Amino acid sequence: MTLQLVQVNFKARDDSALGQFWAEVLGWGVSSEGPGVTNLEPVGFDWPDPSAVCIDLVRVPAPETVKYRVHIELATTSDAHQAELVARLKELGATPADVGQGDTPWTVMADPEGNMFSVLEPRELYRDTGPIAAVVVDCADPRAMVRFWGEAIDWTVHELTDDRALLRSVKGVGPYLEFRRTPDDEVVWNRIHLDVMSDPVEDQAKEVARLEGLGAIRADVGQGDDVSWVVLADPAGNEFCVLGRG
Repeated sequence: MTLQLVQVNFKARDDSALGQFWAEVLGWGVSSEGPGVTNLEPVGFDWPDPSAVCIDLVRVPAPETVKYRVHIELATTSDAHQAELVARLKELGATPADVGQGDTPWTVMADPEGNMFSVLEPRELYRDTGPIAAVVVDCADPRAMVRFWGEAIDWTVHELTDDRALLRSVKGVGPYLEFRRTPDDEVVWNRIHLDVMSDPVEDQAKEVARLEGLGAIRADVGQGDDVSWVVLADPAGNEFCVLGRG
């Protein structure tokens, strides 16, 4: 199996400004592969590497406001660290958000473009993940998602119930990929999606065919024909990209 989860892709009105926000939050470096694209990764990172899931921000004219099915959760090491991080996020332009979470030990926030994310209270599970504890995907059936994604990428299942599934790189590094059951799950256009890449990258076509055999289908999000990536949708309708050599 040669497919890796390498980054989370954000659609943005201003990729540069939003990228600077997230770079400040994560303490990561900023680069750009071209106009309208901002890339974030840890300083000194040799991409791709399972020790981190990077962030790619792509400018689009008018990102829609939708109920997001994908969000990230930030790790903290102590109660003081959590409070300090929340305060710093507010200074950087994030705002508290109410998604019906009630009184919880974690803090839900929105970045300057309205993307929801959570700042978690310290948890032993996430002590060695880096700044991103988990990439969370809302879904109707976590078990079904694991049947697909557990085969799609070379990650190990750490927890599997009717309500929650956790996967992590077989190397035991980096953030978790979490599938979380939500009662009102529906297929929507996502501003945030996952990007995967084959290793070696020349196996892209082979991996796309394997994913289609697992139940993925081709998706058209207006990408056109002259791109190096292939857009697919998983069995729950979540779009994701299989990257090629750009």
